[in-house]
Amino acid sequence: MVKITIIGVGRVGGALAIALSGKGFEVENLVVRNDITAYKISEFIEPRPKISTLDEVSEITSEIVFITTQDFEIENAARKLAGKIKNSKPIIFHTSGSLSSEILRPLQENGCLTGSIHPLVSLSEAVLGARRFASSYFCVEGDASAVETARKIVEELGGKPFTIETKHKILYHASAVTACGHLVALIDVAIEMLTKCGLDENSAKETLLPLIKSTVENLEVQTTAEALTGTFARADVKTFEKHLAALDESVSDEAKEIYLQLGARSTHLAERQGANAENLKEIQAKISLAKKNFKC
Repeated sequence: MVKITIIGVGRVGGALAIALSGKGFEVENLVVRNDITAYKISEFIEPRPKISTLDEVSEITSEIVFITTQDFEIENAARKLAGKIKNSKPIIFHTSGSLSSEILRPLQENGCLTGSIHPLVSLSEAVLGARRFASSYFCVEGDASAVETARKIVEELGGKPFTIETKHKILYHASAVTACGHLVALIDVAIEMLTKCGLDENSAKETLLPLIKSTVENLEVQTTAEALTGTFARADVKTFEKHLAALDESVSDEAKEIYLQLGARSTHLAERQGANAENLKEIQAKISLAKKNFKC
């Protein structure tokens, strides 16, 4: 049975601990600052792992170590961990989306293979997160042998591994933030617009959620161009003009700017869909003019 140590037991570390223990891995150590959280996580793990702080650990004997701390703590954790690597040479992974395996250089210099495993899924809570790994994609990068091990771990979790070059890690993360965090921000803008129609925020969210879910379902089977619907897909100039008038009257400048920026992108999708080219050019010209007036 492969033994694992997890350093940092928050949402990601806790979810990994629970999920890996359920797939035949032995979670040997949970290394934490807050032992209350760790004890709650340990209740879902058999056999129960040892809980300690990194300072209390004298030597790491696990075959695999995950550093699942916050990004700004990873380098310091790697340096401390390097001093505890003695007889065995575990494979070390961190789970940051924005940092590459290069941050683990002190451990590489100590003879360890290093890499990163980033679950491309929203983890808001450890127990729920452990169930979300199945069918999720995981970005893995690092030393070739570490990447091979990472892919096997992901497959054991029921996930789908993919690999990128180390130099592209931050761009990958920007893509993930756009698809997840920015999506939430975009929905917040849509909620703002709908509250101007007389609904409260919660009602506005509940009203929009089925529409959002149906759009995501379309994206599961269609390209982004094929999934585009509505005003821009139809190249509907008159409705677009009415949108602008309503936005000018009712919503924040920030909301209007977001609408314009995304509208410009939507015209390109509509072009790929085969929408009326002349109408799309007219919409693009009006978007450009509105942006100039907006900046003034």
